[in-house]
Amino acid sequence: MRTSTSSSSAQVILVTGASSGFGAMSARALADAGHIVYASMRATQGRNAPQVAAVDAYAREHGVRLRALELDVQSQESADAAIARIVAEQGRLDVVMHNAGHMAFGPAEAFLPEQYAQLYDVNVIGAQRVNRAALPQLRKQARGLLLWIGSSSTRGGTPPYLAPYFAAKAAMDAVAVSYAGELARWGIETAIVVPGAFTKGTNHFVHSGSPGDVERVAAYDQGPTQGLAQEIMTNLAAAEPADADPTEVARAVVDVVGAPFGQRPFRVHIDPSEDGSNVVSAVADRIRSEFLRRVQLGDLLTVRNAGATAV
Repeated sequence: MRTSTSSSSAQVILVTGASSGFGAMSARALADAGHIVYASMRATQGRNAPQVAAVDAYAREHGVRLRALELDVQSQESADAAIARIVAEQGRLDVVMHNAGHMAFGPAEAFLPEQYAQLYDVNVIGAQRVNRAALPQLRKQARGLLLWIGSSSTRGGTPPYLAPYFAAKAAMDAVAVSYAGELARWGIETAIVVPGAFTKGTNHFVHSGSPGDVERVAAYDQGPTQGLAQEIMTNLAAAEPADADPTEVARAVVDVVGAPFGQRPFRVHIDPSEDGSNVVSAVADRIRSEFLRRVQLGDLLTVRNAGATAV
């Protein structure tokens, strides 16, 4: 159901990786809240054409400003073109939601080195390409929000067989934290929404990648680790409450975007399995704050209303 948002408070929002999962849920929820939302994905005229049709149908049926947008985060040219289209159509861009990513499941040793690089390229370098396309506009506006979809695995429980994905999400979190300090004086806020391991309700595990070295996988499927993959999946699912709802992540995104400028939370956890990430992150974020203050950079912890600045 669409909620009330005045035209003056409606924000122009880009969501990456919006063909499914948290991206699709968040794009619809943000549009329902009255914002102008670009649900971006790659291959809009190819394999994701049905998702484009679904976006268009949702916009018509619900009377919301939601539109699909071609954006392949593995292409700088594609990212540049997507941002240019948004700015040409709307005159501004208020929020960039970094959601595009891919999961992989299997023994760490069995993944080829280039598979690690490919996951890093999607989950980390992809966000960098989008930032390089979008941040000149946000800095020109002296106002904006980078909203990152992280993972509780960065600092919480880390079950085996997810090494490439966990490593990439940890790197993305580190990049997000650095950007937060670098952009604060430009009037650009940072928020990190941290979902836990939702084993149902999204396609993360169903569509996860697998190791390229099948012989190494076979080696781990016998001996002391025989059956471990199934143990991991079964026990992860068992730790998740029956009423765990991935749309809570989308609702958290809407709340962050709708919060007043300068009052948005730096980190929000939605983890029904309670793997402890919120506890560790609270300590890490506190230490970061204390250190920045100690080195006389405490103002970087608070976004500044910088006023329009030529770039």
